[in-house]
Amino acid sequence: MKTSTYNKEIISLLNMNIYCEYELNHKPPIIFIHGFVSSVYTFRRIIPLLSEHFSIIAIDLPGFGRSEKSTSFIYTYENYGRLIAACIEHFQLDKVFLVGHSMGGQIALYTTKIIPERIDKLVLLSSSGYLEKAKRWQRYCSYLPFCEIAVNYVLNKKSVPDNLKNVLYDQTLITKELIEEFGRPLKEKNFNKSMMRLLRYREGDLTSEQLKNINKPVLLIWGREDKVVPFHIGTKLNGDLPNAELIAYEKTGHLITEEKSEAVTEEILGFFKKS
Repeated sequence: MKTSTYNKEIISLLNMNIYCEYELNHKPPIIFIHGFVSSVYTFRRIIPLLSEHFSIIAIDLPGFGRSEKSTSFIYTYENYGRLIAACIEHFQLDKVFLVGHSMGGQIALYTTKIIPERIDKLVLLSSSGYLEKAKRWQRYCSYLPFCEIAVNYVLNKKSVPDNLKNVLYDQTLITKELIEEFGRPLKEKNFNKSMMRLLRYREGDLTSEQLKNINKPVLLIWGREDKVVPFHIGTKLNGDLPNAELIAYEKTGHLITEEKSEAVTEEILGFFKKS
């Protein structure tokens, strides 16, 4: 990123402290939305390549990264969508492009459902899809005293390097920096509490019928070796979204912005510039 002009600050959205990185230059705006247990760091390889052509906004969602780990926010995709809508209003944007990775792709779809008039196009990178909400017993358990301990156990059951091996096809990309950056949020105060609330309130992904009502142009980009959100989810989304196209890369896993940063950038650039 261009350190001389790039802004990194905490902004207030929906009465929460939200970490935001942005560069506004009167060019078409892109908002980047990261996935589960991630942050704006997900997009570190593609943002510099796109910043010459677009205004850039990237935020850490509540509960993740450097943003507030709120113990009062209702962690639903609907509310995450409303947060992105508040971000669009904060920066007074229109005809916005959304780029969402994994869970961030689902949030991008919810945002489009909420404020379709402000969204122009979407790029969904290995987007989550068709997940149902937590089972009733899991939601009930989230109110019990031991739940935070259980959440901590599940999140830490595998080491950060093991989790990175699961999301990357090319294991040589796992560096000390990558391990530190993806491991840091797990240690922050109230992280487990916010994940417990996400388990409790997450309402599930948009259904096929709901997806069929999203008429915006959508570019789906996938890795064929994705172990987290398998490629068949991309093909199903491609069938349900009425104005979608699907691109897939061989020998590529879930963290597609790390493994195919230049190719993904070129696809995004071409898609967003297409009339």
